[in-house]
Amino acid sequence: METTEVKEGGSNRPKWSRQIEFTLAGIGYAVGLGNVWRFPYLCYRSGGGAFLIPYFIMLVLVGIPLLYMELTLGQYLQLGPIHALAKVCPLLKGVGVATVAISFIMCTYYNVVITWALYYLFSSFQSPLPWQSCNNTWNVMENCTDHLSNRSAGTTTASQQFFNYRVLERTGGVGEAGTLRWELFCLLFLAWVLIYFSIFKGVKSTGKVVYFTALFPYVILLALLINNAQLPGAIEGIKFFIIPEWEKLAEVEVWVNAAAQIFNSIGISFGSLISMSSYNTFNNNILKDTLAISITNSVTSILAGFVIFSAFGYMSYLQNIPVSSLAVDGPALVYVVYPQAFANMPVAPLWAVLFFIMLICLGLDSQFAMVEVMVTSLMDGIGSCILKYLKRKEFAVLLVCTTAFLLGIPHVMQAGIYTFQLMDHYTAIVSVMFIAFFEVVAVCWIYGVPRLSQNVEEMLGKKPNLFFRICWMVVSPLFVTIILVFTVLQFKPARYEGNVYPPWAQGIGWVICMASIIWIPLGAVHTLWTLKGSFKERLIKSVTPFSLDKVSKWSREYSGLHSLYPDIAVICTSFSGLERPSKNTHF
Repeated sequence: METTEVKEGGSNRPKWSRQIEFTLAGIGYAVGLGNVWRFPYLCYRSGGGAFLIPYFIMLVLVGIPLLYMELTLGQYLQLGPIHALAKVCPLLKGVGVATVAISFIMCTYYNVVITWALYYLFSSFQSPLPWQSCNNTWNVMENCTDHLSNRSAGTTTASQQFFNYRVLERTGGVGEAGTLRWELFCLLFLAWVLIYFSIFKGVKSTGKVVYFTALFPYVILLALLINNAQLPGAIEGIKFFIIPEWEKLAEVEVWVNAAAQIFNSIGISFGSLISMSSYNTFNNNILKDTLAISITNSVTSILAGFVIFSAFGYMSYLQNIPVSSLAVDGPALVYVVYPQAFANMPVAPLWAVLFFIMLICLGLDSQFAMVEVMVTSLMDGIGSCILKYLKRKEFAVLLVCTTAFLLGIPHVMQAGIYTFQLMDHYTAIVSVMFIAFFEVVAVCWIYGVPRLSQNVEEMLGKKPNLFFRICWMVVSPLFVTIILVFTVLQFKPARYEGNVYPPWAQGIGWVICMASIIWIPLGAVHTLWTLKGSFKERLIKSVTPFSLDKVSKWSREYSGLHSLYPDIAVICTSFSGLERPSKNTHF
């Protein structure tokens, strides 16, 4: 494959060595910790089987069509999300920046989940497992219970205490920062080292790593399912998972959670899949990739659901309480409940090691894509400037990883679990729905379904079928709009273990939220301010896509630090009939 880096799409853009590598990378990105953590948690909180109905409706009518849309944009334009969105709709070019911003914000705190998995992995090479009993220095003996005892009011399990008092050494709340957890700090550094050496060569190195990271988790999930299905009480957990509580369907929150899970899990509106598909060959069959990624993602979620809920049933059997009464909140699903379950399995250390290796693989795949979207956007925008000073793309990747590592340090403080939950609440639910709404408006309504269909026809030789065209034009935008409205109207403040965060922390959460979506109005204002003519003329120009050939030719010749919004110069010149602007022009 070619390895020459260029600022824009073109024949010199790096390509996947084999197309299966893109498919596996897309599956690896979509199939992540969200499948074994967020999906079962939201399903559990939403009444078990009742969650599956809106989940599959959202998958078919929103998830698959919008994934097809994003892969089409990336592959056709051969650009990352910033430049792709700026081309299809200059007025909403800020959506592209917002997708990159939200991916970068998420990768700064998402890697702490891998950090915890590394801690558990290294702690698993001993027997008995350290969270298997209450006879440890970190246990609070008066309210600790082992896994075979019935829990009484006020007691916590040894697994909970290991996570809270040994791994996190957590403080009493978000207002008590505590000290740096040096063990977690070193493991966070190790996690970023793994990320860097997996992607520093771009798609050439990532494509090789995903053969293992995308496939190995399925081996472990199947082994765990076979083992769990034989545990006492497992059937009760599975029943809770597949039998709906029908009254839950009347709760709007269940539908909002289902939509948020689809967007988070598949990766829609995060820019990563646009970035990854931009390295495809022009005539790659993206419809097959769309179906492979989305269906595999959902099948994995269901498989993980059976694994997790069979473990829930086992835990309810051990504690002699209903499945619905288990204490599950946020990361506790992965780092408390499940370790608590396999602590009593035969050959417990082996299951622990395999499980946490699986978690690390799932987390790494998602991190690859979130970091890659940032690197791709930087190289597309100011690649020549970066290479002028850093000489090689590998140093640009190192700069991105180092910055994300430093920003992630607050999450390995003793109050790190609180900052993690705060950022995840405002980023993964609130921000993503706003960005998805404006992305759909930009592509489906302003750029238009006819143009999008023509792009597909140019690549694949035939237009998308009627189902996709109707979904792009009406169904998907309608669902996204409704979900966004109810997300705002029924918004609930962030909380952890039932404790609502104080107002100042909620304020920080909204600042984190705005750090991504603020680029949308800023981009619109910048476009209207820079264009020439009356307001009406500028408005018309701002919603008019412009020539791919003109932009590609000019952008390969011209670059500068002002290229955060490089395409606006092309808009001005393409409508004014002028040649490319002077290199002294500032935007």
